[in-house]
Amino acid sequence: MLGVLFVVALLTFVLMRAIPGNPFDLSAKPVPPRVLEQLAAKYNLDEPPYLQFIHYVGDIAVPRITPDVLERSILNDYLINIPIPATNYVFRWMNFGPSYRDPSRTVNDIFERHLPISFQLGVAALVVAMVIGIPFGTIAALNRNSGWDYASMTIALIGVSIPAIVSGPILRYVFGVELGWLPPTGWGTPQHVILPAFSLGFTSSAILARLTRASLLQVLNEDYIRTARAKGLSERVVITAHAMRNAMIPVVTILGPLFAALTTGTFITERIFGIAGMGTFFISSIGNRDYPVIMGTTLLFGSFLVLANLVVDIMYVWIDPRISYS
Repeated sequence: MLGVLFVVALLTFVLMRAIPGNPFDLSAKPVPPRVLEQLAAKYNLDEPPYLQFIHYVGDIAVPRITPDVLERSILNDYLINIPIPATNYVFRWMNFGPSYRDPSRTVNDIFERHLPISFQLGVAALVVAMVIGIPFGTIAALNRNSGWDYASMTIALIGVSIPAIVSGPILRYVFGVELGWLPPTGWGTPQHVILPAFSLGFTSSAILARLTRASLLQVLNEDYIRTARAKGLSERVVITAHAMRNAMIPVVTILGPLFAALTTGTFITERIFGIAGMGTFFISSIGNRDYPVIMGTTLLFGSFLVLANLVVDIMYVWIDPRISYS
């Protein structure tokens, strides 16, 4: 995991600096060369690139123990601050640096204010996807080539074909504007979660439904399923205890990256529903050449992805005891 995150940080650092220019020459009014030199010196951009990368990784990876009187500032802002008992010192870790485009904010400040919003929306969308996708896929597989199968796969096809950029405005207009059942924009109440979560989760549910159907159909043709039926086990036990458990392995595999993608911010949905999540900063930082925000949001997504994949690997053993790690 640490190796993956290091490679992600290195590639992101190299690629964003391979683009000509710097973060401070994008304004409509040209910045005087003297001011550019001062800004470069303030943010250590006048150092060789390899030193910039070493200092950046050091600020994130190396923890520090400082006096508790150390004041929080733009250049001295740590994500984790834990007072050490019976001392006047604090354990500090993960300083992602300041935002170049908004000098009054740090990357950690962006995380603290906006990541919880994206995380809540992503979890709600994932729940919607699982509640709709897995049952629909199961029903389609158990009733293969029947009306239930065709209806479930038709809904799944609609979900795959209609992205959030289309379904979001439709849901917002119908249920938020015309009917007035739910708030069309904003965040802060459970009612605000429903429309964006369904817009995000419906597309993902279609993918889960098709994957669940294909996986369950394959498992139902295995020899141990026929053996379980030959032993006289009820169909419910055969499906729940034998077939579904093994059929969930491909589904659990895709849930890892799906969870990471949904919980770290989705720019389109957040913009449609006026949600101040991480997606906006993830996209706008690239256009603004805001190096610390680009690095921070990329590492954040990478961290969620590797952690989700770790959980998936652990769940493999619980789902299928035949799988083991040696």
